[in-house]
Amino acid sequence: MAPNDSDAQTPRPLRRTVARYAVPAAVAGVAAATIGLVPALAASGDPDLPEITAQELVERIAAADAQRLSGTVKVTTDLGLPSIAGLGDLTGEDPAAAKSADEQLMRLASGTHTLRVAADGPDRQRLTVLDGDGEYTLVRDGDEAWAYDSRSGEVHHEKGLDAGGADGREAARPPVTPKELAARMLAAVDGTTSVTVGGTARVAGRDAYQLVVKPEQSGSTIGSVKVAVDAEKGVPLKFTLTPSGGGAAAVDVGFTEVDFGKPDASAFRFTPPEGAEVVEGNGPAAGAREKDGGALRKGLEGLEPGKGGSGPNVIGEGWTTVVELAGPGGAPAGAPEAGAGSGALPEGAAEFLDGLGTRVGGEFGSGMVFKTRLVNALMTDDGRVYVGAVTQQALVAAANDAAK
Repeated sequence: MAPNDSDAQTPRPLRRTVARYAVPAAVAGVAAATIGLVPALAASGDPDLPEITAQELVERIAAADAQRLSGTVKVTTDLGLPSIAGLGDLTGEDPAAAKSADEQLMRLASGTHTLRVAADGPDRQRLTVLDGDGEYTLVRDGDEAWAYDSRSGEVHHEKGLDAGGADGREAARPPVTPKELAARMLAAVDGTTSVTVGGTARVAGRDAYQLVVKPEQSGSTIGSVKVAVDAEKGVPLKFTLTPSGGGAAAVDVGFTEVDFGKPDASAFRFTPPEGAEVVEGNGPAAGAREKDGGALRKGLEGLEPGKGGSGPNVIGEGWTTVVELAGPGGAPAGAPEAGAGSGALPEGAAEFLDGLGTRVGGEFGSGMVFKTRLVNALMTDDGRVYVGAVTQQALVAAANDAAK
C-alpha cells in the first residue's frame, strides 16, 4: 500500500524518531514458532492423488532433498504496513540506495514482487529480486559470492566462503521461498494447532497436496496457513497465510514456474556490468558494514535473555505467545517510566503516535496499541513493549499478567 498521506507531511526529525520506536514486522515469526499435528485424510479434489495423512505429508516435507531447482516465485505481502518507500521516508533515507542484502530483502515486506531462483547443491545458488525496472541479485558459486544492486550500480564481491553451506549473513536473511517459510512454521511442534490435509491443487503446473495449519487457540490474528506440497518431490511450492480477520492473504509466496532439473552452470556465473563499481569484501565498504553491524549487535544486546534481566519475557504459549521487550529508551522491561533525556519521545511525537494507534489501559498501566493485519504491539507509557500475532484484547491481557 502507499505511504500514509499524513505521514508524508511529517518533518524528517520526527520521522526518524517514529522509526526508532517502530516494532519490526519480522516478529510475526513468533506466532508461527509453535504448532502441533492432528492426522487427517486428504479430501477429494483435482488432481486425483492417493490419500495421505497430515503426519505422512509433514514427514515427506522433512525428507525432501531437492537440492537442484530453478524457477520463478511470486511474493505478495499485505500486512497493512506502508510500502518500503514509505519506510525509507520515515528514516529520512532513500530506499533505492540501500545496499545490504537485508535492506533489499526487507522490500518484500510489502507489495508484490517477483523472484527468480536457482540452486545446484549447497554451494551454488542464485536469487534475483525484480522490482519495477530494478533488480537485486545474489549469486554464490563455490567459495565466491556476488551481490548486485542495479539502482546503485554497485557490486559487492567476496571470496573464501565456507564450503558446504551459507555464511552467517546468508543464514540470517529472511526466508523468501515456500520451503523456507514452511520449514520455520513446522520447526517447533506442540498441541496448540490443528494440521490437516485439505485436498489437492495444481501449482506451477505440478500436482500438490494442501497442508492446512490452523490455531486451536482463540486470540490469534492468524486464521490459517496453507502449504501446497509437491506430490512427487515433497517440496513446498506455495505458502499462504490468511489473517483471522479474513480478506486477502497477508503472506502469499508461491512458484509460478519450477524445474527440478540441474540448472545450467552459467546461472551461477556473474560478470559485473560495464561501469559498475566493484567493492571487494575486504575493502573500505566492508569495514563500514562491520562497524554498522557492531552497532546493531550492541543495540540488540538488551533483547537477549539473561542480560541483567532486560531480555525478552515470553508470555503465553503457542499461537497466542506474546513477547515482552525492553522499551525503546533502553530501559529493561518493568523499569520505571523513562524521563526526558533517557530515550523519551520528544515534544509533539506522543501526539503524533496517538493518531497511529489506540490508547488502552489496564492493570499494567496505560499505553498505545499499534496494529497491522497480523502483528499487534503494545507500547506502555513506562517503556515496555509487548508484541505478538494476537488480538488487542489478548495483548492487553498478556500485559496485565506480566504486571501481576
